[in-house]
Amino acid sequence: MDALSDFFGTLSGVVWGPWLLIPLLLGTGLYLTIRLGFLQFRTLGRAMRHAFIDGAEGESTKGDISNYQALTTALAATVGVGNIVGVATALSIGGPGALFWIWLTGLLGMASKYTEAYLGVRFRTTDEKGEQVGGPQEYLKRGIKGPVGKVLAFAFTIFAIIASFGIGNMTQSNAVSSGLDTTFGISPMLTGAVLFVGIGAVLLGGIQAIGRVTSAFVPLMIIIYVTAGIVVLAINAGDIPAALALVFTDAFTGTAATGGFVGSGILIAMQFGVARGIFSNESGMGSAAIAAAAAKTTHPVRQGLVSMTQTFIDTIIVVSITGLVIVTTGAWDLGEDRAGGMTAVAFSQGLPGDWGGIIVALSVVFFAFSTILGWSYYGERNVVSLLGRAWSLPYRLLFTVVVFIGATTELTVVWNFSDLANGLMALPNLIGLLILSGFVARETRAYLKFDSKLTASEEEVRRFREEQQMVWQ
Repeated sequence: MDALSDFFGTLSGVVWGPWLLIPLLLGTGLYLTIRLGFLQFRTLGRAMRHAFIDGAEGESTKGDISNYQALTTALAATVGVGNIVGVATALSIGGPGALFWIWLTGLLGMASKYTEAYLGVRFRTTDEKGEQVGGPQEYLKRGIKGPVGKVLAFAFTIFAIIASFGIGNMTQSNAVSSGLDTTFGISPMLTGAVLFVGIGAVLLGGIQAIGRVTSAFVPLMIIIYVTAGIVVLAINAGDIPAALALVFTDAFTGTAATGGFVGSGILIAMQFGVARGIFSNESGMGSAAIAAAAAKTTHPVRQGLVSMTQTFIDTIIVVSITGLVIVTTGAWDLGEDRAGGMTAVAFSQGLPGDWGGIIVALSVVFFAFSTILGWSYYGERNVVSLLGRAWSLPYRLLFTVVVFIGATTELTVVWNFSDLANGLMALPNLIGLLILSGFVARETRAYLKFDSKLTASEEEVRRFREEQQMVWQ
């Protein structure tokens, strides 16, 4: 097992090294940010309104779930163990500076998330059951003509299926069973059985059931966790300025450096910050585009804006709460071997009695449960794309069994495996986003220009929307 862990760790180190995925991920996000005219900053208010206030407009709107349910499904898949354990791991290895790189990955990743969600809706199709099918496995081969697009789509499909059993399954269920065992003494076998039944029951209902479940409890679980974190930060308010200063200075000096070589600490902070950042918000991986493609929306731009808010909520809000609580309480210095319980320790220092550990443990349960649901849909869509509709039910059954295995088995290689699968999944998608960036920027500018009452009459806006729907639907 140690040899396998080392093997995955070595490959993950290459993929996530300073010469491959890190510059590609950050570079793609920066390039798309510039090409889209800093869209994530200009339209964040509008995006939030579309996500939480506006509904889908127009009777001709296609889709399987509402745009809000698509958002909560994507949030369900991303707000998971990475927001609690992943952030702690990054800080324990890369130092407080890793949080800066997580933030940067999130801010630039909003442009990547918008682009992939836009493309997911723009190139979606309808399967024989009448359900929407979209995501990188579709827009890479349909948007990029010739063998290049087909190769990229095939690579993404394979890596996404593999990743669904890592980031979206074993990592999550293992974290739940470990947390409940440590905090409440609940047997991993019992946890695995409950997860097996609960996940299986929801998956039988397909994306509609997943959308209903996630829209009901995802907002609640985020509010509870964030509120608890704010309480801890309020208690340690005097330490926040120093913590922020440490985050920014450490990002470029490297507390994690050893042997007097400062550069190694900077690279470690960057590597684990970016890796855990994408593990948390999945911007650039292409996964959220699969949920976006199922949404009822009047235009790809609108759903792209809605999906973009998911990265903001996940990274700028939830991850920031976790990271700042860990840094302000000094828990980040506990060491890598205690990273799994670092967040619980940090929350316990600010909340009375055992409430800190209890809230973190329950948050891991709900975050992980929701992530498993979201990723089951991502994996299933890629299996159907590769093998056909007949393989949908077998995949759901296998996925549910693996949930039980993950909860009841010591998985020492799971984090390295998940990092590797995430990186391999992101590579073809990022290449595709760069190739299709001009197309996305052109259509985005056109829609935003005519969708604003400040620059066009209501009649022009109505006519433009109708013309655009005829083009993309």
